[in-house]
Amino acid sequence: MMSRSYTNLMDLATGNFPAFGKVGKRLPRVMTVPGIISELDDDNSNSVTSDVPSSVCQDRMIIVANQLPLKAHRRPDNRGWAFSWDEDSLLLQLKDGLSEDLEVVYVGSLKAEVDLNEQDEVAQTLLEKFKCVPAFLPPDIFNKFYHGFCKQQLWPLFHYMLPLSAGHGGRFDRSLWQAYVSANKIFADKVMEVISPDDDFVWVHDYHLMVLPTFLRKRFNRIKLGFFLHSPFPSSEIYRTLPVRDEILRALLNSDLIGFHTFDYARHFLSCCSRMLGIEYESKRGYIGLEYFGRTVGIKILPVGIHMGQLESVLNLADTEWRVGELRDQFKGKHVLLGVDDIDIFKGISLKFLAMEQLLKLHPEWRGKVVLVQIANPARSRGKDVEEVQHEMYSTANRINEAFGRPGYEPIVLIDRPVPFYERIAFYSIAECAVVTAVRDGMNLTPYEYIVCRQRSPKLDEKLGLGPNALKKSMLVVSEFIGCSPSLSGAIRVNPWNVDAVAEAMNIAISMPEAEAHFRHEKHYKYVSTHDVGYWAQSFTQDLTRSCVDHLRRRCYGIGFGFGFRVVALDPNFRKLSIDHIVSAYKRTKSRAILLDYDGTVMPQTSIDKTPGSEVLAILNSLCSDPRNVVFIVSGRGRETLSKWFSPCKMLGIAAEHGYFIRWARDAEWDTCVQGADADFGWKEIAEPVMKLYTETTDGSTIERKESALVWHHQDADPDFGSCQAKELLDHLESVLANEPVVVKSGQHIVEVKPQGINKGLVAEQLISTMVYRGKRPDFVMCIGDDRSDEDMFEGITTAMQQFTLSPKADALPPVSPRSETLTPISEVFACTVGQKPSKAKYYLDDTTEVLRMLQGLAVASDQSTKNASAQMGLETPL
Repeated sequence: MMSRSYTNLMDLATGNFPAFGKVGKRLPRVMTVPGIISELDDDNSNSVTSDVPSSVCQDRMIIVANQLPLKAHRRPDNRGWAFSWDEDSLLLQLKDGLSEDLEVVYVGSLKAEVDLNEQDEVAQTLLEKFKCVPAFLPPDIFNKFYHGFCKQQLWPLFHYMLPLSAGHGGRFDRSLWQAYVSANKIFADKVMEVISPDDDFVWVHDYHLMVLPTFLRKRFNRIKLGFFLHSPFPSSEIYRTLPVRDEILRALLNSDLIGFHTFDYARHFLSCCSRMLGIEYESKRGYIGLEYFGRTVGIKILPVGIHMGQLESVLNLADTEWRVGELRDQFKGKHVLLGVDDIDIFKGISLKFLAMEQLLKLHPEWRGKVVLVQIANPARSRGKDVEEVQHEMYSTANRINEAFGRPGYEPIVLIDRPVPFYERIAFYSIAECAVVTAVRDGMNLTPYEYIVCRQRSPKLDEKLGLGPNALKKSMLVVSEFIGCSPSLSGAIRVNPWNVDAVAEAMNIAISMPEAEAHFRHEKHYKYVSTHDVGYWAQSFTQDLTRSCVDHLRRRCYGIGFGFGFRVVALDPNFRKLSIDHIVSAYKRTKSRAILLDYDGTVMPQTSIDKTPGSEVLAILNSLCSDPRNVVFIVSGRGRETLSKWFSPCKMLGIAAEHGYFIRWARDAEWDTCVQGADADFGWKEIAEPVMKLYTETTDGSTIERKESALVWHHQDADPDFGSCQAKELLDHLESVLANEPVVVKSGQHIVEVKPQGINKGLVAEQLISTMVYRGKRPDFVMCIGDDRSDEDMFEGITTAMQQFTLSPKADALPPVSPRSETLTPISEVFACTVGQKPSKAKYYLDDTTEVLRMLQGLAVASDQSTKNASAQMGLETPL
């Protein structure tokens, strides 16, 4: 697929598309002005038709986020804009983990509003100087997108705040959702302007752009696309309240790799996919993946880190050293607890203040000796909730200071002004303990920054009066509801709602012996310094590369509309079955074997009444009446049900219970695959009581009793509990049936026990070998099915084609699974699955309607052949 930003317009016009190689013309980055293509990588070429290579084609990463890692302000003379890198931006810092040869392009919005008549000039400047592509959102869309859907609906919900009333959280507003979609589409258009889809990787960040993957995947089916969520992902019980829950899940699944900070967040996402979309995950060799229409969507679990180089450089600044000296004098003789939080409803600042109050009540010896310094960063959102948080924060701090303060001492020092980075580093350096009591937070890097700053530098140690051999110490009191908590095993984890427990944790932290505090600090510092932002970025990009390795090998195409769009990735040899092609082959052949699954193949899975209709019976009778055909229904259903349903079909063969019972025609006797003595089903007396036990303890589960098998169904049970119980039942049955001639298998919402060696593949092999023994060697084989059990049938036919050798004809019936018969190399073989999905079959049809249409075409061909034969013999054709 060609990028719409392809540079050589003459080639496009003539249809001469050059191959994308490692060396050659580099695709341009952006159309900055309508009608003009800016060839930024080629200083030697001013013509869009130039044949001079623009640059050596190298790997490139396009990083997409809500905001660009830039600072923007108007020039003093009000003539234009001045831009500079935002050194605090994670998007800029993650470049440390990327290869030096990897070019990085940023796509995002600016933190400043740019006039419409200035946007083209600004876009050109940012692209040339910073390799940034700005997405300019109209003000009305931006307000509804960011302050509306993102901050009023997604952000509260992802932090477990339900809109229980109009005044508590934002009720769903369809216009806000539409603005969110429109904004994502604008970002997608900007990516499409610069992407070279065969070469570039795209990394999308955070909840602002959760539907962006669908727009990109729809335009470029093989795009190499990763997504990382920097906020929590709520449990399914919370997430399922979102009216557009399915749309967002399906959009995320259009990524190749989805990243989360913690296992809990990933587990919640996987649970939502299971409960709402019916998609189960698999773990293979340490990697978690979701099979989604032939694509494997990887799940990455790795907390982001901090930028070690930036922190260490600021620690050595003269301003930092000066501020540390000031703070040392200000808090001399006192133990400093430090909090650094944004002002919002989830940071738990007031709970921290209440814990400080409780500490002073329960441990009066700390009065006058302990200070809690709280840096309150400006709020990132706005509204009534933020105003209430600010009011509660101020009133609580004032009340506590009035109760426990005295001249020269305030137990809570509240700093509510913007604090420069160097000053924050200085506070970290002098604080004995950092306290984070957020009630819900995505990652929160404050503890990581604090740990590194407590390592300090020789100059700061000297400023604090510490010798070169002084022990490095740091203590952490962290909420168990923040993303970094699992990685800080030496921290004191607390439930922030339990004020007494937080107060006691503060007491333990400032009372900790030096040796223990040093040990905890060393443990944390070793982790934080090795798992920095560079490590995080490198690990994510490595997994993204691995997830995309099969893109070019697979045949991809998109299906569905709107957010139901998805890409089906199939083996190159897997293609749709052409009715004209199979009918043509059908007409040419003289001995045909036709094997059909029932449920999901000729009867839709969604049908309540599974009885075959008159159309199905008529088609089967037409096929069976052709003397050149042997037609079989191969089903997992019982023989009594199938006999009743297909009683009008005299010549139809039936293989019931996956082939345990076989009948070649309506009036024939049932045969079993067990040779010799009657089958022993004594194992049922062992297995059924075990299944009953799990049925009683698993609401919604049932037992299906077949003549040759027992099946435990849990499709109507709770998905997570049902899957858990199925695994336990599988282990239990394998243990008690270890010495019995049976196999225990798990399937889609089932656990089945059946005799060994029974599957549909053996039915296919037996049918073909029996026809050979009877002198009717098949030159046409068609096998159609829709589920996992039918894959055995496809494999059986493939095995017969590739491995067996033809033996002389014989009058006797063959054994169940002869290994000496086969199809001839000229046989027409059509293994076909129903539904576009990975399969051992070579062909597919979309649904049961197409299956019946194809079978109708074969039936018509048979009827026409019979009429032609009758005409040639001079006989009257019967009605």
